[in-house]
Amino acid sequence: MFNMRRREFITLLGGAVVAWPLATKAQQSAKAARIGFLDLAPATARSSRVEALLAGLRNLGYVEGKNIVIEFRWAERVEQLPELAAELVRMNVDLIFAPSSTMVEPARQATKTIPIVFGGHADPVGIGHVASLAHPGGNITGLTTIRTDLAAKELELFKQAVPQATRISVLWNPTTPSHRPAVSAFVATGDKLGVQLHMVPAATVEDFDGAFASMTRESVGGFVAVASPVTTLQRARLAELALKHKLPGMFATKRCCGRRAWRGDSRIAQIWCNRRQ
Repeated sequence: MFNMRRREFITLLGGAVVAWPLATKAQQSAKAARIGFLDLAPATARSSRVEALLAGLRNLGYVEGKNIVIEFRWAERVEQLPELAAELVRMNVDLIFAPSSTMVEPARQATKTIPIVFGGHADPVGIGHVASLAHPGGNITGLTTIRTDLAAKELELFKQAVPQATRISVLWNPTTPSHRPAVSAFVATGDKLGVQLHMVPAATVEDFDGAFASMTRESVGGFVAVASPVTTLQRARLAELALKHKLPGMFATKRCCGRRAWRGDSRIAQIWCNRRQ
C-alpha cells in the first residue's frame, strides 16, 4: 500500500500479528523510528496489550529506546482524540497505531500520508476507512473483527441461549464509528428472528446506570453489548450491573464476564444466565 521496502512492523493488540513496513526514511537513517500510539485512558487497562506489542516488536528486532521510540497519547475522553492525533502528526511520527475505529477516524482526519495501523477494527470497509479487505488502498490497514457481520450471529446465539426473550436490548456507543452499520445489522436480524430490539446508547461509563435502568423499565429479556473501547475497558462495571439487574448479557470478548458467567461460544461471546427471579 505504501512505497516502502520492508514489511516488518507488527501489531499484537488483540492477540494477532500483522506485518507492516516501517517508513523508508526510518530505515535509511540511524535515527530511531517513531511510532505514535493513540488510545483511550486509563493506560493501566491496556498494560498487557502494550507489553505484548513491545514483545512482538522485539522479536522483529525493534527495541524501544534503541531503534524505535513509541509516543503514547492517552485520551481521557473521545472528544480529545482529534487533538492528540493532530499532535502526533505534528511530531511527524513514522506510523500511527490506532487500536479500533474510534481512534482510526481522528487519525484519518489528521493525516492522509502517515501510515495508520489498526488492531481490531469492527468494519473498516463499511465505514470507508479502507477500500476493501484485500486491497485497502490509502494509508490505513490492519486487522478487522468483522463486527457488522458478526452482529447477526450474536443476536441469533443470544436468542438460542435465552429463547423466552422476545424483547432484547442492544447496548451501543454512538461515538464508535463502526457501531452504526452494526446497529443496522442488528435491526435486520431482529426482524428475521421476530424479536423487538430496544436500542440503548451509552458513550461513557457514566451512561451505564441509565442504560440499565432503561432496560429494566422496558422489561427486556437481556442485552447484547456491542464491542467498543468503553465496553472493553469498563467490562467489570458492565458485569456488576448485569448481575445487579439480573439480565443475561452477551459480550464480544471472553474477558467481559465474572465468576458467575457461563462460557458460551468462546469465539464470539459469553452470556450471563442468571435469570430474573
